[in-house]
Amino acid sequence: MSTPPKPSRRPYLLRAMHEWVSDSGGTPHVIVDAGRAGVQVPRAYVKDGKIVLNISASATQRLALGNEWIEFDARFAGVVHHVKVPLGAVLGIYARESGEGMVFSGEEEGGPEPPAKPPAPDEPTRRPQLKVVK
Repeated sequence: MSTPPKPSRRPYLLRAMHEWVSDSGGTPHVIVDAGRAGVQVPRAYVKDGKIVLNISASATQRLALGNEWIEFDARFAGVVHHVKVPLGAVLGIYARESGEGMVFSGEEEGGPEPPAKPPAPDEPTRRPQLKVVK
């Protein structure tokens, strides 16, 4: 009997970061690749193929952070839109106020992440940088 594939870590990390940012008094935002299949967002707000969405409790109605989708209703310029984003299209989550957050790797649809290559002994290590996309 074969063991079932491990579920993706992305939904668990996304929910944890959403909770941490919210509990810290921040405003959680996600960066979404709007060109991915299944992404349902107001296209007028897409810039350079990406959209930044405020997913705080005060900005959304019926927010659902599921294992496959983020789904909610929100106002864009006073008009309510239904937003539905497959988790594979979420590029990262961060706090608007501090920029602290997490960028997701190429781990898609439950596949394993490639192991990180350790730096060569004479190669200086650099801290990763998170960019805020507005």
